Amino acid sequence: MSGPEIHFDPKDHQHLRYNPLRDSWVLVSAHRMKRPWAGQVEKPLEEHIPRYDPHNPLCPGNTRANLEVNPDYESTFVFENDFPALQPNAPNPGPDQHPLFQSKAARGVCKVMCFHPWSDVTLPLMTKEEVVKVIDKWAELVEELGATYPWVQIFENKGAMMGCSNPHPHCQVWASNFLPNEPALSDRCQRAFYEKHKEPLLLQYAKQETEKKERLVVMNADWLAVVPYWATWPYQLLLLPRRHVLRISELTTEERESLADIMKRLLTKYDNLFESSFPYSMGWHGAPTGPHLKEDNSHWQLHAHYYPPLLRSATVRKFMVGYEMLAQEQRDLTPEQRERGTNVWTSSWQALSLAGSVSVQDICFEPEIQKRDKHQIPFVCLCTQRGKEEGYKIQRGGIGFAPLHDHVEGSEPPVAPSAVSSVSLSFGHPEVSQGKGPPNTVLVARAHTCNVATLASSLRGSSTHTACTQIR
Repeated sequence: MSGPEIHFDPKDHQHLRYNPLRDSWVLVSAHRMKRPWAGQVEKPLEEHIPRYDPHNPLCPGNTRANLEVNPDYESTFVFENDFPALQPNAPNPGPDQHPLFQSKAARGVCKVMCFHPWSDVTLPLMTKEEVVKVIDKWAELVEELGATYPWVQIFENKGAMMGCSNPHPHCQVWASNFLPNEPALSDRCQRAFYEKHKEPLLLQYAKQETEKKERLVVMNADWLAVVPYWATWPYQLLLLPRRHVLRISELTTEERESLADIMKRLLTKYDNLFESSFPYSMGWHGAPTGPHLKEDNSHWQLHAHYYPPLLRSATVRKFMVGYEMLAQEQRDLTPEQRERGTNVWTSSWQALSLAGSVSVQDICFEPEIQKRDKHQIPFVCLCTQRGKEEGYKIQRGGIGFAPLHDHVEGSEPPVAPSAVSSVSLSFGHPEVSQGKGPPNTVLVARAHTCNVATLASSLRGSSTHTACTQIR
């Protein structure tokens, strides 16, 4: 006698999802998130990173391993990697002796790009103008290296959990005389889709996700970021332009500015998710370069992948081991499902959508505290509108900031997160004091000073109780 018919529910029943960029399948086992966690817990993330470290080889004015001295740079800074994985003049390995033992020549260049002269800032903490300069430099490097090499890979490993040994904000750019495995596979898949459907795969996907809004995290006029339907990592993101663009060097000025805006928003959401500086590996994929510049690459669409390792908290990560290494990719949390429990309180899409997206606004209290150098300390005030009657309230120290004080004296370290209190804010963004602005928007007022007491004294002139804190 057969039992009652079971209706499929993606959040309760395992199933496979197709990844069209890799022509592969991902096993989704959403019901496994109900199991208690007894696995490895990582050490808490580093909370105290000095703005300038005389021993850090990426800081301005410091000497690197090859004894070259960095300039006193004030924006981005690019240099040849002192320990490159690819070199331009490597010898050819010669003819193969057996079909099971093949080798080919591998040549290229590896560069390191510093985003900012300060070690204690990350992309979401930088101003929009500073992030635009990073994007401009990315585009410049793709154009410069892509004139010769078939592939230029821009990637950032953020956080020690992702193998980053230096906290200074930076990325790497590797150019190679060959098309690496992942972009070669993506090229084949996008080409096959284009030949069949006469439209770029990722352009069609962006349209579908914009309409469905099931996995959409952030979007503006030119860009959207989604947790992809086939995501393997819990908080994986795919960043896409909304028009057909082959390479990052082809972005207009307006698109670069809107890209800076959406990068700050999505990376802020990452940091707010577990109230820590969120680790990840990210990279850009665009149409091949070098000899491929003369080919028709209409099947390509520029995009960026974000692969964060975190699973349930800032100290619990997902491991790609066992079944993932020996059989196929597998994940427990679906991009859409909503789970309630001690550790899993929402889906990856909803969690990122609900995490605060902070806008940074520079403000000036007094002319003498506007100076910026590597020894100075920025201060921030966070607020979110709760309605005109309540005014703006500070709710929590987000985006990896140290927690908020509700009173500042001297240069004492910030209080613990549990001690964060709600206090009014009446300055900074022009709309704050007027009680205007979109509902539930998080705002940041940022000033730069080398003395906590000086800033606190300026703040006490406000008609309401204010709060400030140091950025890590």
